[in-house]
Amino acid sequence: MFVEPHIGRGESGNLKGKGWIELICGSMFSGKTEELIRRINRAIIAKQRVEIFKPKIDTRYDKIQVVSHNQSSIRSTPVDFAEDILLLAGNSQVVGIDEAQFFDKEIVSVVNILANQGKRVIIAGLDMDFSGKAFGPMPELMATAEYVSKVHAICAQCGGIATYSYRLSEEKQKVMLGEKDKYEPRCRRCFLK
Repeated sequence: MFVEPHIGRGESGNLKGKGWIELICGSMFSGKTEELIRRINRAIIAKQRVEIFKPKIDTRYDKIQVVSHNQSSIRSTPVDFAEDILLLAGNSQVVGIDEAQFFDKEIVSVVNILANQGKRVIIAGLDMDFSGKAFGPMPELMATAEYVSKVHAICAQCGGIATYSYRLSEEKQKVMLGEKDKYEPRCRRCFLK
């Protein structure tokens, strides 16, 4: 289980002057967004200034809110480009970013700038695409994050631990928004079948 480091505020109201990056990754239906929302809510309880962002292309459940598959939600700001986050993060102490795999490569420098400013940055995203390959900027984000949490789903075929997002259709484009009608979590063995 993840325990948030230094969750309290320092005398100056910031996070003791130190920033860091937390990355939550895994397959679809593994609880990444749910975990992001949980951590953000704990920061809100700790009376920290919070801003949450998501890519504008993610409109599956809501155009504005970050929404998990179990319908937990929290307000967010949809953005077109990773650099927009720098302009909008303001004096926040905690920055949440959902669906990081959909951002351009600039997201890596953006989250590092935010952490260097003393902010706690919590990112959630798919680590692999439907073909089992690393997804977008996620490998670089994993490499620079201080804390990496890999969460797992349950394989829809055998009930084992799932780490893959299996696309149910034959479509080949890398980015295809969808839910259980288009994807299911699978373990390695069932993914390779």
